[in-house]
Amino acid sequence: MAGFLAKGIPMKSYNVAVIGGDGTGPEVVREAIKVLDVASKKFDIKLNYTNYDFGGDRYLRTKEVLPESAVSELRKFPVVLLGAIGHPDVKPGILEKGILLRLRFEMEQYINLRPVKLYDERFCPLKGKGPNDIDFVVIRENNEGLYTGSGGFVFKGTPNEIAVQESINTRRGVERCLRYAFELARKRHGGKPWKGLKPEDVKDGKKAQLTLCGKTNVLTYAFDLWERAFHETGQKEYPDIKRDYAHVDATTMWFVKNPEWFDVIVTDNLFGDIITDLGAMIQGGMGIAAGGNINPEGTSMFEPIGGSAPKYTGKNVINPLAAICAGGLMLDFLGETKAAQAIENAVIKTVREKLKSLAAGKMGYGTNEVGDLVAAAV
Repeated sequence: MAGFLAKGIPMKSYNVAVIGGDGTGPEVVREAIKVLDVASKKFDIKLNYTNYDFGGDRYLRTKEVLPESAVSELRKFPVVLLGAIGHPDVKPGILEKGILLRLRFEMEQYINLRPVKLYDERFCPLKGKGPNDIDFVVIRENNEGLYTGSGGFVFKGTPNEIAVQESINTRRGVERCLRYAFELARKRHGGKPWKGLKPEDVKDGKKAQLTLCGKTNVLTYAFDLWERAFHETGQKEYPDIKRDYAHVDATTMWFVKNPEWFDVIVTDNLFGDIITDLGAMIQGGMGIAAGGNINPEGTSMFEPIGGSAPKYTGKNVINPLAAICAGGLMLDFLGETKAAQAIENAVIKTVREKLKSLAAGKMGYGTNEVGDLVAAAV
């Protein structure tokens, strides 16, 4: 039942599915919820949590990765908050494919959203780079490419074995990913076409830019499609957005040498998987890196991008900031931008004023204490 504010105004209420998952996942999710609850109270929001035990322990107990009802149940929620998937006693690939990829594909979460933002130059491994230099977003296509599982073996286990893995790229899938990226580039610079912007609306005085990251000189079929769709869509629908292209190998080089060149980057599933980990490192490490698996018209899932880190389980040393930031991304997706910004501001304050490091066991505080610090700062 929805609550009410003063004068009988209904309180905004959202249902949230929670999957703590494996290893340190439940620990960081607990801290994320702690912060979300404080932000919700401050901004008159109600979050209704429903917990699911999907993960390695359940699989070992039942031999079932996901029950048949899981996807249909989760579709009833606008958002899912995920901790981590990956169990040391379960063969690699079983949980990742059976839970993560299945949810991303069956719920058509075709956008992987990865903000790369440095909060404190002390934690950046790049010499001479600060928060003004590292502030961009990677949009990774999340439902196609090499991750569809298309391919197979011939003569498996013999000296003549052949393994084929195919990258599937559809015009529909590429275009919807590109449009999301173009729209985000526009939103980051005032939310309207360039001609309508005032100088103060434009981030750092720069025109909105979208960079396509690919490999057109080698992957001449897949990225021919990407490049044609990129320029055709941009020219016809987003003439206000500056278009740029970089090979994936050059992209990794510029991430290190000149990260300030980037605004929004769009790429395919595999390249996005790789470059976002590099992005995490230059923004301070996995402990601060959050992401969203987005279906703009359906259920979206938000998570810290690091793994389950089983060696740290139960030791109260894992950094919960990535999960807390994922909670902020979740609120932003729900349209609660003020609450989301309050969480990010609180994380920035905590990182800059309290923490000695962003690495597990070196922060100067325990997992739950970091959650308390951010909650207090909200």
